[in-house]
Amino acid sequence: MEFDCFVVPAGASPRDFVFPGGCGILIPFSKFSSYKHTGFVITQEHISAATPMGANLVGDGATFKTWAPRATAVYLLGPFNNWSVSNKWKLAPRDGGHWAGFAKHVSANTEYLFHVEGAGGKHDKRDPYARELTLHPAFPSCRCIVKNPGAFPWHDRDFIPPEWRDLIIYQLHVGTFSISANQFAGKFLNVIEKIPYLAALGVTAIEPLPIDEFPTEFSLGYNGTDYFSPEGDYAVGDETVLEAHRASINQILQDKGISSIYSKENLTGPANQLKALIDVCHVYGIAVILDLVYNHAGGGFDENSLYFFDEHIRGDNNNSLYFTDQGWAGGLVFAYWNKEVREYLIRNSIYYLQECHVDGFRFDEVSVIDRFGGWHFCQELTDRLRATKPSAIAIAEYWPVNDYVIRNAADQGAGFDATWHDGLRGAIRTVIGQAAAGAGAFVDFDSLANSLQIPFGNGWRAVQHVENHDIIKLGEQPRIPQLADRSNPRSWHARSRSRVATGLLLTAPGIPLLFMGQEFLEDKQWSDNPQGSTLIWWGGLDQDKAMVDHLRFTQDLVQLRRRQPALCSDRIHVFHQHNVNRVLAFHRWIEGQGRDVVVVVSLSESTYWEYWLGFPRGGHWFENFNSDVYDNWVNPLVAGNGESIEANGSGMHGFEHSARIVIPANSILVFGVEP
Repeated sequence: MEFDCFVVPAGASPRDFVFPGGCGILIPFSKFSSYKHTGFVITQEHISAATPMGANLVGDGATFKTWAPRATAVYLLGPFNNWSVSNKWKLAPRDGGHWAGFAKHVSANTEYLFHVEGAGGKHDKRDPYARELTLHPAFPSCRCIVKNPGAFPWHDRDFIPPEWRDLIIYQLHVGTFSISANQFAGKFLNVIEKIPYLAALGVTAIEPLPIDEFPTEFSLGYNGTDYFSPEGDYAVGDETVLEAHRASINQILQDKGISSIYSKENLTGPANQLKALIDVCHVYGIAVILDLVYNHAGGGFDENSLYFFDEHIRGDNNNSLYFTDQGWAGGLVFAYWNKEVREYLIRNSIYYLQECHVDGFRFDEVSVIDRFGGWHFCQELTDRLRATKPSAIAIAEYWPVNDYVIRNAADQGAGFDATWHDGLRGAIRTVIGQAAAGAGAFVDFDSLANSLQIPFGNGWRAVQHVENHDIIKLGEQPRIPQLADRSNPRSWHARSRSRVATGLLLTAPGIPLLFMGQEFLEDKQWSDNPQGSTLIWWGGLDQDKAMVDHLRFTQDLVQLRRRQPALCSDRIHVFHQHNVNRVLAFHRWIEGQGRDVVVVVSLSESTYWEYWLGFPRGGHWFENFNSDVYDNWVNPLVAGNGESIEANGSGMHGFEHSARIVIPANSILVFGVEP
């Protein structure tokens, strides 16, 4: 039976009101105060073939559009109709299996759901395009929220993202990066409060692990179910806590000369708090690269999710609309053959570019997408992203490394700009582990030398790292200080070898990526469980001198990389490697400009006081960097070359000049023709 809904003045009695047809529902005016008129119905006003998916404010209401090709009916639910199914709120079928309608007087922050009826039953469904979900404790009871994309007060008009070759990426997990007292997990706002720290570190981009809504209590983020909605657990909902964060974040803005600070409304809800994170990063000159998971979704679908969205009969996941029956990582692989599924994923990335101002993406396990028939989807994705925002970088994770993933579609490639690379990572971790076996152990500098060569032509096409979220999570490989000395991650051996590992990463070709805590000698494996004993020990920066010294080392080396452009160039020539001496040297330069740099690496446990080494030009060379200075800063026993050397010796190692230098034990040196 259908009921008509009427709003009556407060205090009115049902006896005072005659319902047409003899039946109806009285809704107190106080419960209906945000809606100014009666008789709300779905119309086709503002609806056309160009109507965007999801809920979008237009005129004096909002359009609603969803894809449910096998549904027999789709209804809009919300407080405007007391969450009840009514033909007055039925969306109209459109071409391509879409359903759409316009609801007058629906405003920003209104909650809504779709009610989808089909052969398999009748269920309330969250909008797959919803920009935000309510923060209900029980995940299945979440509702969608209509958002006004133009309401957030951006401050990043003058931000110019770094050139890809200048990227220095910092990978972090929002839930465990930084946690305030009395919080269950880290929040977007906690990350914002660390942005001045990250700017002082010198990184040019952050890469949070996936931030879209996931169903479990805590997660790495790779089991997302609502792709347009930021994770609710990463948002602050308590007003008192929010006000405390707002005060500190506004001070962070004011410290950069920003006078138009955030209001409470600007920071309310997960979507605004994510945007504020991106906004403040941009104010501080830091780009944001999001980690997107398009190889699968789920690992915990609920009845209200996009799983079996148009309610086809259960039993075959090929009939679940968005997915195939192929599983991956606990979830289901997307149906890349379906145009609407491809469009959903591509629109998701474009949404982050346009509405959230992100600067690029890291795409999780593109090799899995390829394995399940998604190569052409990748080509379409990268082509559309490039057309939308040419400055945004598209980074693929593909194992084993495959150069076709970064070739243009015209050359049968997938069209990504860069790819994660494990060659240098494996070689660095190998030599650090070998050196830890003792002074007489074999160390394979030949393999390390080979790994420094990037086979892609452009060095920035390889994202290099020695630690990341996968390899050093709990139960996997050790972090570098533990690998360097398993008996004591704070020993001289651990400290000095850790400096070599990070030093190689930041002086080699490629885009370097640091994992949270790596910059200050964090030695514990990490977990996505914020209640465990694996959290980053920020307190160590107040208590542990080794951590403070290592942070200074990383900061200075990052600044050197930014100051010496040859370290970001494509050019490298490894001209000396000696397994017995445990010494390696390579030359970096800019084609046509020079600005030469020579990097010398040692994993010998003894200092070489007179080591002859070839140099690409004669004369004066500055000792731009010496890692030995940072051991017990300022190291009173530092071994080094003072401020400079003279390359006035005869030819060596393929060069016409050479110099006698001091190479400290377990160290990295950088010589440059410019200070």
